[in-house]
Amino acid sequence: MSRIRIGTGPLTAEIDEQGAELCSLRYRPEGRGEGTELLWQAERAWPWHAPLLFPVIGRMNGDRLRHDGTLHPMPKHGFARDRRFTVERHDGTSAVLTLKDDAESRRLFPFPFRLTVGYAVEGGRLDVSYSVHNPGPGTLSASLGVHPGFRWPLPGAAGKRDHAVVFERPEPAPVRRVEDVLLLPERHPTPVHGRTLRLDEALFADGALILDAVDSAWLTYGAPGSPTVTLSWHGFRQLTLWSPPRVDLLCIEPWYGLPSPAGPDGENAENAEYTAKPGQFHLSAGRSRRFGLGVEIRTAR
Repeated sequence: MSRIRIGTGPLTAEIDEQGAELCSLRYRPEGRGEGTELLWQAERAWPWHAPLLFPVIGRMNGDRLRHDGTLHPMPKHGFARDRRFTVERHDGTSAVLTLKDDAESRRLFPFPFRLTVGYAVEGGRLDVSYSVHNPGPGTLSASLGVHPGFRWPLPGAAGKRDHAVVFERPEPAPVRRVEDVLLLPERHPTPVHGRTLRLDEALFADGALILDAVDSAWLTYGAPGSPTVTLSWHGFRQLTLWSPPRVDLLCIEPWYGLPSPAGPDGENAENAEYTAKPGQFHLSAGRSRRFGLGVEIRTAR
């Protein structure tokens, strides 16, 4: 494992070259010592920290995609999280990593691409930029999602049920669920009351909670006595919250794209051309699409 460390003040981050994954986010209000770890540390119950989901989110039906009459195997959440990125630049407060298509990636995903991830820490804030570029020829179709797992309960909090997520705006739209990481067709009443989602393990008894029409561009996550995490995003269309049963982590995940549908729609989708999959972005040759994620930490009150 090869990690890059950035940040010299109250917030430090570590990025693994494998998957360009954020694997540590430590907050030290006085700028001294090791600080308090806010990310889940890839324990056995979920062996990740904050994986990058590309070029698919969730699963493809049959775990494969069809392009020009050929079937290609596609693992859950894509392959970027399993690939070693190239470090293009690294200094004390920032890093840039890239992943380009090669013979191995084209066996799974027959499209040219360049995926660039940039990290920068300033004070108590981490900014992450994502760029997907199509060097051509042809059109690139893809999805992109980020999957950070935060500790739940956060350090200093009394318990899980003391935590809340507070959105920038009211979120009255129905929510979606998945089964075996495939999207179910039903829509359910939102558990968000106005702007506030009170957190409880029971929320995730049926799996991930997907806001596929999220109005907000930021939220806060915290509890009395804990640091407050402000998560902001741009370029993404959906937001998903998830926690595995009886595991002390909460994933807050901006997405552009959705898993393939379950049920009869999914059976039809399995035989459909990948580029026709709903919800993806499409880039013509020479074009790029950019996304961003911000994480700001504030001292417990």
